[in-house]
Amino acid sequence: MSDERPIGLFDSGVGGLTVLDAVARRLPHERLLYLGDTARLPYGTKSKETVRRYARRAIEFLLDHGVKAVVVACNTASALALDAVVEMSPVPVVGVVTPGAEAAVAAARVREAGGEPRRPIAVLATEATVASDAYGRAIRALDPGREVLHTACPLFVPLAEEGWTENDVARAAAARYLEPVSASGARVIVLGCTHYPLLARTIAGALPAGTTLVDSAHAAADALETALPASARRAGSEAGETRILVTDASDRLRRVAGRFLGRPAADLALIDLPV
Repeated sequence: MSDERPIGLFDSGVGGLTVLDAVARRLPHERLLYLGDTARLPYGTKSKETVRRYARRAIEFLLDHGVKAVVVACNTASALALDAVVEMSPVPVVGVVTPGAEAAVAAARVREAGGEPRRPIAVLATEATVASDAYGRAIRALDPGREVLHTACPLFVPLAEEGWTENDVARAAAARYLEPVSASGARVIVLGCTHYPLLARTIAGALPAGTTLVDSAHAAADALETALPASARRAGSEAGETRILVTDASDRLRRVAGRFLGRPAADLALIDLPV
């Protein structure tokens, strides 16, 4: 049997395309339907109530288009609205926070099994994700007593979108943001925003050698693969079709989308998403 329905992915903008790319690599035969709410980004500076309202509208749209699973590819929406999405969805829902937390705890335990002392886990994220303590709660639930250091890095988002990921400006921002992270002794760092993997080399360069960076996008792709039973997989050997829908489009947005995909972006289809 083959389930031809697409997998739906949702983000506040195009940063979630890093998650889409990870899912496409992990499940290459699946059809993917991505919705970026680019008209209302960024979510990272908005109130919890607003993020939850926007997330519900986006998931309603994806469900109306017959998706068989939903990936909330936005860290802020995962932190503030995942419970609301799970409550309204008849299909499996995967966020990025819990998989990222699980990967971070696993990485920390591997390092400690090799003889390292118990250290904090650091989370780099938007202001809203930091304020929610979503990663902290998820990490402590898995590893009680683990210290979690949150650091908001708001400049990383425009730097990633501008393509300024490995220049002097990016290195200066990383050095400023990550100084307390290095001083804390943390050697496992969660990239808790979909934009941040584009700056991974610069982030790593501002941290002690050998620091482990955890990419929540890859962790979410792993979690989705686990959540989809064999009966819900698309059969065949052909690569699945990917559709990218946005609530606002521009030439700049297309360029930015290409940076996040690591290749020229497919056509961005403009849709209306009522508030």
